[in-house]
Amino acid sequence: MKIESLISEIHKKKSFLCIGLDVDLNKIPKHLLETEDPIFEFNKAIINATHHLAVAYKPNTAFYEAYGIKGWQSLKKTIDYLNDNHPEIFTIADAKRGDIGNTSTMYAKAFLEDLNFDSVTVAPYMGKDSVEPFLAFKEKHTILLALTSNQGAFDFQSINNTDNQPLYKSVLKTSKTWQNSENLMYVVGATKAEYLKDIRAILPESFLLVPGVGAQGGSLEDVCKFGMTKNIGLLVNSSRGIIYASQDQDFATKAMLKAEALQRDMATQINQFT
Repeated sequence: MKIESLISEIHKKKSFLCIGLDVDLNKIPKHLLETEDPIFEFNKAIINATHHLAVAYKPNTAFYEAYGIKGWQSLKKTIDYLNDNHPEIFTIADAKRGDIGNTSTMYAKAFLEDLNFDSVTVAPYMGKDSVEPFLAFKEKHTILLALTSNQGAFDFQSINNTDNQPLYKSVLKTSKTWQNSENLMYVVGATKAEYLKDIRAILPESFLLVPGVGAQGGSLEDVCKFGMTKNIGLLVNSSRGIIYASQDQDFATKAMLKAEALQRDMATQINQFT
């Protein structure tokens, strides 16, 4: 998907909501366990109830790989359903891959060609030759882990390097020199919203995927205050707070209401900013 299409969808829906499809069979409504493919049926219901409010969906692949071949089939059915019925929706494979040379090319082919996601999350630790194979895919996007929302992020990401700047800033600056870097997006946790001003000084226009609003304590208002651009430039992800709003028969309706509330807040932020 071209970035212009994503921007158009954001303005059309007054939303920059990304819904994380992180499906745990222990948490979904029990009646779905009686179906042939509970994971897909859960995802399908969530998508049907929320697609008018969201501009992106992000399955975390670990929640599918954990169930072996059946989980992988559920993932494929989910992405096929999205691509066939809602091609306007931006899709993210939250796979956090990254390896050198041909290995990265094969990871990229798996998610960007075979499964036909619009984007994939990638860890930058191994550097240029582990990321550029992902960037080689036309009209696809690579979402680089920059400053994550977890507590352990401070173990490495904020430590000053020999140039006396935090490692995450080195990652951002160096990534801009890579081939096809215009196809890069970046993960920045909502719990690190105070860092967004510095990040925007380096990446004034790049899209940021922002997890951590809601369950992890991040503030949507702070994220928008420091991170929003003229093209919005944000995809704010919510997973548990939406998809597990209920474990009863009404789970999809309750998910829609949670998504609706978040979309209203996003519309307010867009209207204030633009």
